[in-house]
Amino acid sequence: MSNTDKLNLVVLDMAGTTVADGGLVEQAFGAAARRLGVAPGSADHAEKLAYVRATMGESKISVFRHLFGDESKAQQANLAFEEAYGELVDGGRIAPVPGARAAIERLTGEGRTVVLSTGFARTTQDAILSALGWRDLVALTLCPADAGGRGRPYPDMVLAAFLRTGAVDGVHQIVVAGDTSYDMLSGVRSGAGIVAGVLTGAHDKEQLQRNGATHVLGSVAELPDLIARAEA
Repeated sequence: MSNTDKLNLVVLDMAGTTVADGGLVEQAFGAAARRLGVAPGSADHAEKLAYVRATMGESKISVFRHLFGDESKAQQANLAFEEAYGELVDGGRIAPVPGARAAIERLTGEGRTVVLSTGFARTTQDAILSALGWRDLVALTLCPADAGGRGRPYPDMVLAAFLRTGAVDGVHQIVVAGDTSYDMLSGVRSGAGIVAGVLTGAHDKEQLQRNGATHVLGSVAELPDLIARAEA
C-alpha cells in the first residue's frame, strides 16, 4: 500500500467513544433546563430530553438554540450546561473507555495522526482532557468553535483536522470513529474512508448503520486492528 492510501488521520469523538461519562450529558441538561424554568417530570422536560438524546454528538449550543429558540435563552442554557458538566467532571465522574488510551497510543506509534473532537465547548473539552491526564496525548483537539462554529452532523471538524494536520493527501485516508448517528453523518459527509461506530455510547448498531457506519465495533479498542486489516 502506498503512502497515498494509508489511513493516517484518525478523528475520534470523546464522550461515549474514548471517554466514559456515565450519562453526565443528561444530568447536565437537567441543570440547564431547571435554570430556564423547565420543570423536571413535566411533558416539556420529557420532550426536550428526548431531543437531547436524539442529537447526541451535536454542538450543544445548537441543541439549545433548537430547544429554546431565543438566542439569549440558548446561551443561558448552554452556560448552565457547561457549568454543570464541568462540576461533574471535576468531581471525578468520568474515565477513559477501557482500552482507549492504549488504542490511541498504538495508532500514534504506528505513525498516524490522532485528533480528538467533541460537541462540547472548549472549556468543557479542556476540563475533560485535564481530568484524564490527556492534554498531551494527541497532536490536535477540536471543538465546534475551532471549525467555524458548526458541529456535527456537519463534516467541518473532520475537515478541519484534515486541513490543520496535513497528515494525509486525501479525505479517503481519514478514519472517523464515534458513538452517535451524528458522528456517522459527519464522517460520511467528510468523505472519510472508514466511518466506524462504537457501541460504548449513545446509539445502537442499527442507528449507527442507518446513518452511514462502514463498520460497527464493540469499542474504540478494536479500531487499530480494523485499520490494520483495511490496509492489509
